[in-house]
Amino acid sequence: MATDTITSFTATRNACKVCAPLGACLAFQGVEGAISLLHGSQGCSTYIRRYMISHFKEPVDIASSSFSESTAIFGGKENLRLALANVMRQYQPAFIGIATTCLAETIGEDVAGFIRDFRKENWDPPLPALAMVSTPSYSGTHAEGFHATVRAIVDSLAEGGPRQETINLMPGIISPADFRYLKEICADFGVRPILVPDYSDTLDGPAWQEYHRIPPGGTPLDEIRATGRSLATIEFGATCNRQTSAGALLESRFGVPRHALGMPIGVCATDRFFETLEAITGRRTPEKHQAERGRLIDCFVDAHKYVFDKRAIVYGEQDLVVGLAGLLAEVGMLPVMCASGASTGRLRDAILEDNPDLGSRVTALEAVDFAGIEERAVGMRPDLVIGSSKGYPLARRAGIPLIRVGFPIHDRIGGPRVVHLGYRGAQQLFDRIANGLIESQQEASKVGYAYM
Repeated sequence: MATDTITSFTATRNACKVCAPLGACLAFQGVEGAISLLHGSQGCSTYIRRYMISHFKEPVDIASSSFSESTAIFGGKENLRLALANVMRQYQPAFIGIATTCLAETIGEDVAGFIRDFRKENWDPPLPALAMVSTPSYSGTHAEGFHATVRAIVDSLAEGGPRQETINLMPGIISPADFRYLKEICADFGVRPILVPDYSDTLDGPAWQEYHRIPPGGTPLDEIRATGRSLATIEFGATCNRQTSAGALLESRFGVPRHALGMPIGVCATDRFFETLEAITGRRTPEKHQAERGRLIDCFVDAHKYVFDKRAIVYGEQDLVVGLAGLLAEVGMLPVMCASGASTGRLRDAILEDNPDLGSRVTALEAVDFAGIEERAVGMRPDLVIGSSKGYPLARRAGIPLIRVGFPIHDRIGGPRVVHLGYRGAQQLFDRIANGLIESQQEASKVGYAYM
């Protein structure tokens, strides 16, 4: 497998990533009673709010300390203080998540010190819980901002104590439908999960009779505090830094055993997830999920002739790309290019760890934009593209299907309800991939056909 980092351009041409503060806001959105506050300009919060709304189709409020030209010169301590006070007065949040932006980081703001001084003031009513994370966009992607924020949340709230019958689940950036599916799996195993975060209701809730300034849902603060007392932590992520993760913090500080897995996408990766649950709970995989596994394999057999030896370009968050590459390899497809805007140095190794047979037939690209992906795709003869809506221009120019997964999906309805994980998610993804290929062949046929 060849691994490349595109360095021929100093400017990004249609980024294959989103900014780190967006990942922070997404994680904060999964905490009950939370408001996100960006220490920086209003433009950052507007951009992120618009991006999240376009995907989730839900109202999203993100506060800002509203940097101005003078703030950029003299510092933003008073801006942050005023923003925190305003958020407390207008929203009465249980939790405020504070993330930095590029401008605040560039001028060297001591945000942690500002917050310490803010806590010392006499406040009535008392302050909500606060957590702060450093997320300059120039040193990370939305996925890296998300993981850093999950650690910051746990770092600020987790407490130790006697063990309780719970499992911490830290699945990374997944869809609200994935969160609901994970909770269903844990319920079937008879164990209570603590998901950090859980935005399944805050970003994909039912219709409201009246407006809520803070959407209902999210992981309660008491549950996050209890993560230091759980039986174990399960973290999804084949490329994230496992030495600095939230699970690593809980293991070192409170002795909570950590199980680091790749995203359970496809049969083999999902098998490992269920085996881990079996080991933690002492229970066998329920028959319901064994049956779903069997139906998935039967589907692979039924549609194998339509997908075998087809070639795909896969892009997006690195952990999602690794999981999708594994699914494609299982069904006899070749992910000719696996690309991400992130630059962890771990993409290639993570793909080969579970799929060594891919070898040199796959190109892994890190720190790449969509212009770079399209340039490298010349001569690869892909049959389809798999990733977010940001790859639509590439798929359109190539005349091949785009299977929309991950974040963001902003040109279709239903992005929050795409199931990626487990046997159920693999079943749905495989059906969409197979049907995308069939539809493309059908549309290109001179005579067309209506029966297979």
